[in-house]
Amino acid sequence: MPAAMPSKRPSRRPAAREVIGLAQLTPELKASIRILIVDDERSLRESCASVLEYEGYHVTLCSRGEEARDVLKRNKFDIVLLDLYLPEIPGIRLLRTCLETHPDTIVIMITGNPSIDSSLEALRAGAWDYLPKPFSGSHLQILLGRAAHAVLVARESHAWQASFARANGNSDLVTVLGTAPGFRRAVDLARRVAGTDASVFITGESGSGKELIAQFIHHHSRRSTRAIVAVNCAALPEALLESEMFGHCKGAFTGAVRDKPGLLEAANGGTLLLDELVEMPTPIQAKLLRVIQDGVVRRVGSETTDAIVNVRFIACTNRHPEEAVASGRLREDLYYRLRVVPIHVPPLRERPADIPLLAEYFLKHYWTRHRDPGAPPPRLSESAVRALRARPWPGNVRELQNVVEHMVVLLEPGTEITPEDIPALGDQVAVEGQTCSASDVSTEGPYYEARDRLVAEFELRYLTQLVTRAGGNMSRAARAAEVDRTTLYRLMERHGLHRKLLTSDD
Repeated sequence: MPAAMPSKRPSRRPAAREVIGLAQLTPELKASIRILIVDDERSLRESCASVLEYEGYHVTLCSRGEEARDVLKRNKFDIVLLDLYLPEIPGIRLLRTCLETHPDTIVIMITGNPSIDSSLEALRAGAWDYLPKPFSGSHLQILLGRAAHAVLVARESHAWQASFARANGNSDLVTVLGTAPGFRRAVDLARRVAGTDASVFITGESGSGKELIAQFIHHHSRRSTRAIVAVNCAALPEALLESEMFGHCKGAFTGAVRDKPGLLEAANGGTLLLDELVEMPTPIQAKLLRVIQDGVVRRVGSETTDAIVNVRFIACTNRHPEEAVASGRLREDLYYRLRVVPIHVPPLRERPADIPLLAEYFLKHYWTRHRDPGAPPPRLSESAVRALRARPWPGNVRELQNVVEHMVVLLEPGTEITPEDIPALGDQVAVEGQTCSASDVSTEGPYYEARDRLVAEFELRYLTQLVTRAGGNMSRAARAAEVDRTTLYRLMERHGLHRKLLTSDD
């Protein structure tokens, strides 16, 4: 039996502002939440049941793995408390069985031997959280209150998503454009993880679409009826960032004339997006880790718990997080707690086939926003498409977006966009229809990674110019390059190039 775990009915904890957002957990709603407890330790099993039944939940008990497997296959539970180490069937196997049968079930793993590896394995397998032994009755009450809140939010979101689907068919709630294999892998992974509450760590260069992927995950999750709140960890000094995230009490500092809830409380029931996490000061990282582990928020200047929150975390960075962990700028325990599911968004230069698709989308979008929607928008010529594809795009999709908006503001309705209409940004200069950038060579990444990136850029520019000068004649282009046509076709396919798009009409 875990230390401090009550064996009898506990005294009712006072309802206070600390359970912010959980006021809707009425006795009727609690009674509708079905909980299964699976543990071979009788005293712990029955103590947990006593606490939760007193709270008003509907509780079922199992003592053996085989019994739990049969019960999980026959019945649907909202929340399952599952021992990680069972003598008959490993808890991880039961976790997978449960989620394969009922994907929406919230599973909390109980473990007497917590470690980073076992915790990550459970979270990556789909566990909602884990509960290390020994734990107190208060800890159990808080964790189950957060889980119950997540169940109610999920019910709201499923009803809303079903209504949206009826009204809009199977349309995506967030538009993501791209057919490049690397980008589709990121989107497919985002779609798979969206239905869980697992923390996601998104990496990629600035402007590549990390926040879009985060929005996609949130709006396809069981939290979609609640807010996604973003905090830029690099934009604020430490004291102000702490106050913004955790809130503050009246009198905590000069100018604090009233109590103010923070962004964690604003995101309760929804998602908190931690943008540029690597830039977060270390003291705040320690405070954030406690919220992730326990859901407990203590405002600046407070000596008590001010809120219990149920938040999903998505972190983003354009840096190398492993290097930040190695240098001590990012806490290792926080990194592994947030990096349950890593997603990498490729830069735009690695998905040249998506450039025409994105350019057309931005062209229509900004024409509707800035100009007369009834007038015909400008159209991209094939030479303009070639010029767009040849650029290195150090600013990625955001840079392309700004370039297209610039053209929309200046061009006349119905005109054909030529390479001369495309503005050069930053240190880019046009050279025979191509672009060169002073930032082509970067020493920020590993040598082989940087080399492969430069080789890919060279191949793209070489092939574009080669096939254009050959007028689309692949035999002539192959002879000029002194390679066979099969090699040429393979290289063009790798970079998403099409002969017709590279053929000049001039």
